[in-house]
Amino acid sequence: MSPVLYPTVTTMRRVALAGVWANAGLIMTGAAVRLSASGLGCPDWPACTTSSLVASRNSGQPLLHTWIEFTNRMLTGVLMVVAVLVLITAWRYRPGGTVRRTIVWLAAAQPLGVLAQAVLGGIVVLTDLNPAAVSLHFLLSSLILALAVTLYVRCAEGDGQPTRLVRREVRLFALATAGVTALMLAAGTVVTGTGPLAGSTFVPRRGGGPAYVPRYHLPLEGVTQLHADIGWMLGTLAAALAVCLQFTGAPGRARRLGWVLLGLVGLQGVIGYSQYFSGLPAGLVWVHVTGSVLIWIAALLLMFATRDRGPVASTAAGVPGEPLAEPVPAES
Repeated sequence: MSPVLYPTVTTMRRVALAGVWANAGLIMTGAAVRLSASGLGCPDWPACTTSSLVASRNSGQPLLHTWIEFTNRMLTGVLMVVAVLVLITAWRYRPGGTVRRTIVWLAAAQPLGVLAQAVLGGIVVLTDLNPAAVSLHFLLSSLILALAVTLYVRCAEGDGQPTRLVRREVRLFALATAGVTALMLAAGTVVTGTGPLAGSTFVPRRGGGPAYVPRYHLPLEGVTQLHADIGWMLGTLAAALAVCLQFTGAPGRARRLGWVLLGLVGLQGVIGYSQYFSGLPAGLVWVHVTGSVLIWIAALLLMFATRDRGPVASTAAGVPGEPLAEPVPAES
């Protein structure tokens, strides 16, 4: 427990990175639940069914779907453990002998976010996978992931006023790229909520026969085209940003992230068109969702890499006078 109780810059950053990947992983497993038609594998909440706390055959769904959904619920518990460890480490992280309130608040967002996600997940189930609730569920996960990435960056830099490491217009490109990425994520939830991958094959109605899962009443071709247009906008911004970073003397970390982001966006475009013209196979859609998560992380890291807040203080938490690990530049 020493890394948690007496964190240095290095250990704090490793714990924060664990929070990033735990949140990203839960988004990916949640997408697998939906795309395997297991969204109502456990048709009740917080128990799996009205008569069983855990997965069982009396859910009215195929047993495989029940276990997929129940396993995803259990993974939320694992995420909560990670989130609490992140919060404890952030509270104990006291460079210079003082608590860094910004770091603690960013860390606190993770366990609070898990609780909010659990409640919203229950609403998703109890409303029979209402597409608006499903969209909010995904977007809340994306917000929590953004806060986890912010914590990862902020714990390795000081609390000084941010100074630009790139030209003003390049910094604006980076901010716009992150904003358009967020817009792309939102549009993607509308496409999924309109298309054929509803999350379950049917809704078992009480006192009646099965019914279809509700969908957005929008033209699939139209919302897909809008999503593609936003993708082209993001690709244009990413290309312009990568080139500008390369030829305007930006820090090496920012230049590398620019090319990584451009590569991810390009690959995402290929996958997106492939899934559309192949009839939206669930496996390929899952790869597309995973790509969106990686693009979101890369866009946020790149945005932070274009400014600097100075180094952290020089003493470790709870151990006066102990030197911290080598400070990590803010742009990384």
